[in-house]
Amino acid sequence: MLFKVEMTVNIPLDMPVETAAEIKAKEKAYSQQLQNEGKWRHIWRVAGLYSNVSIFDVKDAEELHNLLLALPLYPYMNIKVDALCRHPSSIRDDDK
Repeated sequence: MLFKVEMTVNIPLDMPVETAAEIKAKEKAYSQQLQNEGKWRHIWRVAGLYSNVSIFDVKDAEELHNLLLALPLYPYMNIKVDALCRHPSSIRDDDK
């Protein structure tokens, strides 16, 4: 199943810089692992915000839920999820 996920990060202003850097490094490694596995198909930065729009390709909503909960930045995120389905006018064969 495909899901559009909008994530906005709100790291507390009083978090030590070193702690934030460590969490961000873990987040990057985990997100790149999911991208290499094909589960995190696309990620785009939202200009001017600490936010992204991503497309996940996972078995079901429960798998997505568990992947999102495992994000190191999850405790500092606002997340919006929308399920997607193939549009009948799409010319892409890899749409699901």
